[in-house]
Amino acid sequence: MPPAISEALTARLTELEAHKEEARNGPDPKATERQYAKGKLTAHERIALLLDKGSFSEVEPLRRHRATGFGLEAKKPYGDGVITGWGTVEGRTVFVYAHDFRIFGGALGEAHATKIHKIMDMAIAAGAPLVSLNDGAGARIQEGVSALAGYGGIFQRNTKASGVIPQISVMLGPCAGGAAYSPALTDFIFMVRDISQMFITGPDVVRAVTGEEITQNGLGGADVHAGTSGVAHFVHDDEETCLAEVRYLISLLPPNNRELPPRVLTGDPADRLGDRLLELVPADGNRSYDIRGVIEELVDDSEFMEVHAAWAQNIVCGLARIDGHTVGIVANQPASTAGVLDIKASEKGARFVQFCDAFNIPLVTLVDVPGFLPGVDQEHEGIIRRGAKLLYAYCNATVPRVSVVLRKAYGGAYIVMDSRSIGADIALAWPTNEIAVMGAEGAANVVFRREIAAADDPEAMRRERIAQYKEELVHPYYAAERGLVDDVIDPRDTRSVLARSLSMLAAKHADLPRRKHGNPPQ
Repeated sequence: MPPAISEALTARLTELEAHKEEARNGPDPKATERQYAKGKLTAHERIALLLDKGSFSEVEPLRRHRATGFGLEAKKPYGDGVITGWGTVEGRTVFVYAHDFRIFGGALGEAHATKIHKIMDMAIAAGAPLVSLNDGAGARIQEGVSALAGYGGIFQRNTKASGVIPQISVMLGPCAGGAAYSPALTDFIFMVRDISQMFITGPDVVRAVTGEEITQNGLGGADVHAGTSGVAHFVHDDEETCLAEVRYLISLLPPNNRELPPRVLTGDPADRLGDRLLELVPADGNRSYDIRGVIEELVDDSEFMEVHAAWAQNIVCGLARIDGHTVGIVANQPASTAGVLDIKASEKGARFVQFCDAFNIPLVTLVDVPGFLPGVDQEHEGIIRRGAKLLYAYCNATVPRVSVVLRKAYGGAYIVMDSRSIGADIALAWPTNEIAVMGAEGAANVVFRREIAAADDPEAMRRERIAQYKEELVHPYYAAERGLVDDVIDPRDTRSVLARSLSMLAAKHADLPRRKHGNPPQ
């Protein structure tokens, strides 16, 4: 028989359960109804969708603020507007905090911030991913500078955790002012259409200062940040789909920078031939195609999680698996502006390469690039320093790196796209490759300019010199003959060659010079 419990203890346990129930339900049932009326889930419901069933352990559910003035002393709800704790995703530990919009609109005060600081410190110490579910109205105005200092503590920890543990921000409501900088410091930002917005100054301030009329979604909605600003990495139509994708992303990542991503054997043979590749990529370098089809043919079960799919679409970045191992893929996209590199593409690629390098994720680069985008705007907006970001990221990366030239690889863009000369471990090429300083047509116009101009038939002479340049310098084996690519391979063998190369490089170890940190181009 279980031991008898005293009445005093029974009363205490009943009291405890009542406090916990109040913390779960919030102080006002109508606040929950208002949350649902906005098409939003509660913080507890979001955490339940994110984590494995029954795995959540909450930290400080009974925390209350101690602020006074402006009526705060009469309102001291449990939790103070944020739920913090840890659980698991597919059995692996994940830390999480979720703003509870039902309490003070999720606004951040001193106690609220202290809870977040604690869970961030725990995540860093435990070496596990941190997910923030953001749905808050910014700093709690009634608490003044204490609230602002709370944000400072969050930013400092975001920076401390950068490159140490994966940090994922999920925007599930408004995020305005300085609060937007915490998600900007994390590795990935998810947004949900219609319910999430991010901006430094809202529509009212914009209207007052500039006279421009704009809605919240028009200024900082999900599609704006996914396709225009590049702030959001992933966008979804509803919270359930969004949180399911967060779970999938976590499954691809290591828990911290000291460990490797988990291997998941999918049953897709590593030596599977890619016959469709011969159809997907036209031999004619002037014809367009969608590089995503090539990627899906190379990776396990055609599963590819594209990052920044709607922004800088001339380069494609994302995560997938090859032979069960997570890889980061960077690829030029001929279907968008012929796959040229420009400012946005360079910055997008650089950030992704840096993330993969920080978390021990091998890089596979698929090259089909005609060069950097020419233009006055590109030059004036800093293509030199901003394009150098991608170059710096690759040169600084120590993870296994395999590049494959599919077709065009011209000029500086060829070098930047993880060529052998900047440190690719394995450089491969298809027999359709054209590695050169520039295309044959442009090169002939420069090299043989006077000869063409002096000819009786300039156009015939031009065609002859183009053919000569191609035969001598742009044939598929020129780079291989000089050791600039390790092999020219049958496109159908690409998956198996990648799998073998990555397996060989699995134990790669490379040290950078001793330094506090580099100074990448900005």
